[in-house]
Amino acid sequence: MGESRQNPSSGEVTVLRKLVPPPALCGFLLLLVLMFAVSYAVGAAAGPVAPGMHGTTGPDGGGGGTDMGDMRDGHDMPGSGG
Repeated sequence: MGESRQNPSSGEVTVLRKLVPPPALCGFLLLLVLMFAVSYAVGAAAGPVAPGMHGTTGPDGGGGGTDMGDMRDGHDMPGSGG
């Protein structure tokens, strides 16, 4: 019963307040983590968007592969005046 409570000095309180981030920042970070977790769970439940799609390289190892058709070998587009 003879216990007495010691109040921290004002210097200690100031140091503790500087070390602890503001509650709004903690709340924002918690909300950010929760939103990421929910979006990850929804994406995992939905599965892949295009299961059969592979990389952008073709069977020749990549390198463009745009087919210009009739536009090669000096053929101009109609109305180009060339």
